[in-house]
Amino acid sequence: IRQYLVVTGNYWMFTLTDGALRMLVLLHFHTLGFSPLDIALLFLFYEIFGVVTNLVGGWLGARLGLNKTMNLGLFLQLLALSLLLVPSEQLTEMWVMGVQAISGIAKDLNKMSAKSAIKLIVPRGAETTLYRWVSMLTGSKNALKGAGFFLGAGLLALFEFRGAIGVMFVCLCLTFISSLFLLRQDLGKTATKPRFSDLFSKSRPVNLLSAARLFLFCARDVWFVVALPIFLMAELGWSHWSVGGFLAVWVIAYGLVQGFAPSITRSKNGRAPGGRAACLWAGALSLLPASIALALSQGANPEVTLIAGLIGFAGLLAVNSALHSYLIVSYASEEGVSLDVGFYYMANALGRLSGTVLSGWVYQQSGLVACLSLSAIFVLFASLFAFFLPAGNDKLPQG
Repeated sequence: IRQYLVVTGNYWMFTLTDGALRMLVLLHFHTLGFSPLDIALLFLFYEIFGVVTNLVGGWLGARLGLNKTMNLGLFLQLLALSLLLVPSEQLTEMWVMGVQAISGIAKDLNKMSAKSAIKLIVPRGAETTLYRWVSMLTGSKNALKGAGFFLGAGLLALFEFRGAIGVMFVCLCLTFISSLFLLRQDLGKTATKPRFSDLFSKSRPVNLLSAARLFLFCARDVWFVVALPIFLMAELGWSHWSVGGFLAVWVIAYGLVQGFAPSITRSKNGRAPGGRAACLWAGALSLLPASIALALSQGANPEVTLIAGLIGFAGLLAVNSALHSYLIVSYASEEGVSLDVGFYYMANALGRLSGTVLSGWVYQQSGLVACLSLSAIFVLFASLFAFFLPAGNDKLPQG
């Protein structure tokens, strides 16, 4: 329990600063007159290096221990924040892209370490406990990421850009120092050193689930990351506070639903969810962006349509994401768990990368309805890959 709390505490504080930093950069550079595609490109290296980091990070975690990869992630985020404290004239597009690259490495080292650690902390065979703890960690992380959006918008309004970065740096520094002393030193370290060729998963369920994850998060980010906040500001006239607060509430609600996913998806006969559940929940999710796009194209009130649609999208996406997060930890091998988890989150990062770039480009070319239409198509692909996963699990021990 103590190690779970340390891992969760690290993840929480990191997530707050990560969400706040994303909102700070998005709002600050939109104010400076950057186009939607330019803003999307600011996050390009963040997502590219996330892809590489998840792949290599799982290998490092197995060789060195998850405590070292988690602490390295905290240190790199501190470095990224410090590089944003330079005078404003040095905050060029390339400088910020480089800082986002460091932050992307940091984020995915931290996330891979936290998710892998849960597999090792929970007793073997206690699948209900595993599902519950993974959902709690993932849900609380996303709720705090939403709080980070609000925090970023608030800090920008109160302290301006450099002051906001300074506040986050101090808070994360205290977390890093605590983690150095409290996190178990041998967590996740394998008895044998994995080879570099072991980076790529040889498990069919892990590969299928990774493909489903790629399309699921591409579907989310293709309209949510850049297109939606810019549409709210440029087309509907929302303020920074309104956009930051709305997205914060949305992500918080999304995280809360994730935390309750085991209660929503667990069947009465005690069987844990499997591929069939992941396929059906993804199919249901695809209807939401398609419905929002259809309503907007027919001239429906955009504010009412987006708010109502986002409520439903949050709930269904949360259940889909929680199911995936549980299944990857369940499918991952006990020895070298970080290798399978790292490969899976590599696919997750690739989906975010594709979605982020497409969000800026498609919105700039064709608008929000086109982004929503693409989102529906991508979710259908996620459902298709989930269809080929093992249909379900045997009755599992209660944990």
